[in-house]
Order: sequence, then C-alpha cells, then structure tokens
Amino acid sequence: MKLLSVNAGRPMPVDYTDAPGGATGIDKRPVDGPVLVTDPGPKGAGGSGIAGDAVCDLRHHGGCDQAVYAFAREDLDFWERELGRPLANGVFGENLTTSGVDITGAKIGERWRIGPDVVLEATSGRIPCRTFQSWLGEKGWVRRFTGQAVTGAYLRVITPGEIRAGDPIEIVHRPAHEVTVALSFRAVTTERELLPRTLAAGEALHSEGLRIAREYVEKSTKRP
Repeated sequence: MKLLSVNAGRPMPVDYTDAPGGATGIDKRPVDGPVLVTDPGPKGAGGSGIAGDAVCDLRHHGGCDQAVYAFAREDLDFWERELGRPLANGVFGENLTTSGVDITGAKIGERWRIGPDVVLEATSGRIPCRTFQSWLGEKGWVRRFTGQAVTGAYLRVITPGEIRAGDPIEIVHRPAHEVTVALSFRAVTTERELLPRTLAAGEALHSEGLRIAREYVEKSTKRP
C-alpha cells in the first residue's frame, strides 16, 4: 500500500458555486516534494490539513473531521471505465491518491501511518455536491456517485508531519466494529435505517454523522 500523490488546489473562480467569494479549490494537482499535514482546527474556522491546499467554502468543507480527503487510484480507474475518459490524480478533489488501500472498506476509526510519522484516522465518506458535479461536467453525477457508494474517505489528523508521493501506507489500527466508510455513507444518504448501527463507531465518527445517528435513534425511541 502506498501514496501515489499528494494533491492540493488553489482558489478558482467559477459560476457554479454558492461559496462566499464564488471560488472553489476542487481542482487539485499533485505536489512535488514533502507536504506538511496538520490538524486545521474546527469546521467553520479551519480549512485543509494539507499545507498549500485551499478550502473555499468553510461551511461544508475542511475542519478537524474533514482535514484530508483520500481516494483510491483503483476507484478512479473504475470511474475512468464508466465515464470513458481519463481521470488524473486529484481530479475528484482528493488530497491523497492511494494504491492498494481498500478505502471504501476501511472502518471508521481505522488509522493509517503514511511515511515515517503521519497518522490519519477515517471519519466518514464524502457526500457529493453540486460543485463536484459541475466540476466534472457529468449530468446526474450526484445521484450516480451516491448510488455507487464508492466515496473515498475523509480523515482526521492524529499525528502531524510531512508526507510525499511514494510513501508507504500502513494500517496501524483497525477497530473491531463493523462500521465501514461505505456503511456510514449509506446510512446518512440512502439507507437511514442503518444509522443506529453506525453508533458502534462512537466518537470516531464524523461529528455530524454522529449527531445525525443519535437524533435518528432518539426520534425512533419516541415513536408510539
């Protein structure tokens, strides 16, 4: 398992986002050399955990639970075949393009060491948005991406440090529960009845996913 590329984006003005300032950082390109990875701080204030990477809409992106976004090269290859066009590393807006890592099957709370120092923890899948669809120029993309449920993973920073393309990736902790990135994504999107099962991941869940699951369970227990 290894890191194929570290990708960062600069603000790009577009006419298809409602982000303040009308810009997006979704166009991420591979970066040469070492890149610093740190906890960016809480959502709404902190942006990306990747140095030099722009987060233009702090309402929906960035922050501790979404510090880094990873997507597998194998899954990009699948979408290349489906869409009939080449997809470069970073084109899905991912910060890390990986090889040999089962990101969809990763468990919430699973920790990866990348290179000698950095440790990241899986928190959730990526929910697609209008900006993602418009950037790719694929009609019905949000529905199609959601239906496939191969979402990549958002990661929080446990141990900061530097990473670079070619670094090995090692799974250093895999929780005993059954809550994978794919299951948690389906629970908050198309299969809400799965929400109670996601609580097994506890505080490792993305804070918003944890809130949604708790509210669902609370409402369910109050029903006559």
